[in-house]
Amino acid sequence: MASAETISASASNPSGLAGRYALALLGLADDRRQTDPGTMDRIAADLDRLFALWRDDEGFRAFVADPRLDSVSQKKGAFAILDRAGIGGEVRNLVGVLIANRRLGQLPEVAEAFGSLLAARRGQQLAQVTSAHPLNDTQRAQISARLTEAGFSGVKLSEQVDPSILGGLILRIGSRLYDNSIKSKLQRLQYAMKGAA
Repeated sequence: MASAETISASASNPSGLAGRYALALLGLADDRRQTDPGTMDRIAADLDRLFALWRDDEGFRAFVADPRLDSVSQKKGAFAILDRAGIGGEVRNLVGVLIANRRLGQLPEVAEAFGSLLAARRGQQLAQVTSAHPLNDTQRAQISARLTEAGFSGVKLSEQVDPSILGGLILRIGSRLYDNSIKSKLQRLQYAMKGAA
């Protein structure tokens, strides 16, 4: 079961259950693009908002992950939240299917998988950013600017929160990993001190 601290690293290469739901939603968006050209962007924006809500709201995360709730309670609660957030019909239907199949806990993975598929289709690179606290808009802009300066163009950020890194960032883009977390710095210092002893 995923938490705000850990999202499956396989989200950049969607497979399994979350990948199947994401592919189905992508197929639905493709079908509806014939009559509504803005469908794909609307679904992507709705999923981004829903994922941000899940990432930032501890109560919503607990609700999504609670296996004790029956499908009627889940549907009532989830649809009330979706209505308040202004989430459209396609994502609402996705949530309904997840609830009917007792898979609401997979919602964050499905949103990540959809984002990865859409980024790949649009020729964007996906950069997974792990931070100890949620990023603000200024930090997102700074990270994107640094990645552009480093030669990465068309980057889409996928954010994860992991308080155990204490501070700093861990950035993974493609096969490259940049670990500037305080946890890693402390571990390197510890290893250096052991070597000196």
